[in-house]
Amino acid sequence: MSRADRKIDHINYALSTAVFKGSGFEDVKFVHQSLPDSAVDDISLQTKMGELTLSSPFFINAMTGGGGEQTKTLNERFAIAARETGLMLSVGSQMAAVKEPGERDTYTITRKVNPNGMIAGNLGSEATLEQAKYAVDMIEANALQIHLNVVQELAMPEGDRSFTGALKRIEAIVSGINVPVIVKETGFGMSKETARKLKEAGVSVIDVGGYGGTNFSKIENHRQNRQLTFFNDWGIPTVPSIVEAGETFSSVIASGGISQSIDVIKSLSLGASAAGMAGTFLKILTENGTEGLIEEINAMKMEQKILMTALGAKNVEDLRKLPLIISGQSYHWLHLRELQPERFARR
Repeated sequence: MSRADRKIDHINYALSTAVFKGSGFEDVKFVHQSLPDSAVDDISLQTKMGELTLSSPFFINAMTGGGGEQTKTLNERFAIAARETGLMLSVGSQMAAVKEPGERDTYTITRKVNPNGMIAGNLGSEATLEQAKYAVDMIEANALQIHLNVVQELAMPEGDRSFTGALKRIEAIVSGINVPVIVKETGFGMSKETARKLKEAGVSVIDVGGYGGTNFSKIENHRQNRQLTFFNDWGIPTVPSIVEAGETFSSVIASGGISQSIDVIKSLSLGASAAGMAGTFLKILTENGTEGLIEEINAMKMEQKILMTALGAKNVEDLRKLPLIISGQSYHWLHLRELQPERFARR
């Protein structure tokens, strides 16, 4: 199967298997504020993510490209939605265009239709410094995501089987390119141990890509003759991942099962700087078109302002001071990992 065909396979399976379950947001509750002393018109959604400033604390996370005309059309429509709403957009892995130059326009279309927007490039941890520079130049990227997808590769029939040297390659890319590097997981979460290693390598922003969103093990198992089902429940849920990563990083992106505004606001209160959404936006785009996606994004912006008004939080920094009650499996995980979940209730 060609790389382009595999990209289309991933999109189709993602749409058919996308079930947002197990990310841990159901374990997080806000303490109600009866006297919030706030107004919707006074709320600021602006957030800082490392060196980047975003007008809204959520963005369209990496999904596609490199699969011919279908993925070009998807990226074009995502870029239009990002342009009209001011959201950051991350493209899917550009390795397809590195290997097959004919796929370049499935990515460059994003910059063509959104010339002034914030767009992040994307490569896997197998990428070299030269490939990273090529990916950044290809779309005039404002940042570069390096994705970690060990479990997906192992579950993929034609996937990689060696992951040696990844940290050294990431370190070389961080030192050798002139845009911020975001290291992201792809659905299996980030541990505090991984976060420490990435911090030592010079990375300034990480995307936890927690368990509970699009499950790439299940997607790849659809393509296997002998399924590796033990990976289907593998990983660190999104909520514990945010806290684990936050032990080391001040700039954390929450992703993995984020499907609604309350998930975004909970992520920010747990310490994330922004939240990335992929599967939800893909589903809305395919079912309701570009205009439907634009309407949903604008509605989510208003919902987030409404939520922050109810909580008495005028900005993202205020959200990090609010008391949170963490219970259930998320509490259990954080307690056993000595991450003191009780401290969130005592803020």
